[in-house]
Amino acid sequence: MATTLSQGDRLTRRRIAAMDEALGHASDIVIADGVGAVSISEVARRMGMKPPSLYKYFPSLHALYDALFARGQRLENDFVAEAVRAVEPGLQGLLARSEACIRWAMTRDGRAFGPLLYWRPIPGFEPSPESFEPSVEMVDGFRSDVTEAVHRRELAPWADNDDTVRLLSTLVSGICSQQMANQPLASFEDGIFSSLTTSALTMFVRYHQEEKP
Repeated sequence: MATTLSQGDRLTRRRIAAMDEALGHASDIVIADGVGAVSISEVARRMGMKPPSLYKYFPSLHALYDALFARGQRLENDFVAEAVRAVEPGLQGLLARSEACIRWAMTRDGRAFGPLLYWRPIPGFEPSPESFEPSVEMVDGFRSDVTEAVHRRELAPWADNDDTVRLLSTLVSGICSQQMANQPLASFEDGIFSSLTTSALTMFVRYHQEEKP
């Protein structure tokens, strides 16, 4: 049976559509001119509205950055989740998860949202707890795979700790950062830094398979 949307439903849909459009324009600006080029006035101009109208959806520039951060992290999480969907948990999941993060950083979405996720290019900006939650979920996925890898004796018992995840995060984000900064349009296989992924992960695994240093 057909139903009629209430005025509240219509307003909600319009609000969501407007916010999606604004974030699309903001990500285009990041790709073309960098994170610092994003402004309420420029996004509003591209939407054909006055800046005060955009403030109804984003009360400040930092609120717009916060929404960009949240969207980017969700997109990365989705990309990684798909990459590990059919992979055994444990070491294989850990390796697939790590490679997927680097591959995502080299996609259009990675170029649009990665600078906010991997760097801190905006003075005074920190993501809100709500927007940061997907980042926590990402780390939890890595942590779970580390624990499972130790349980399966794929990594040494001493590796089952947060420092192992932090070290892996440093390695992965370092490759992402170097690749984005120096050769953002390269393919994963041809990137001068991304092509080192297998070597870097092999060193990481061998280190965590040895007796505790």
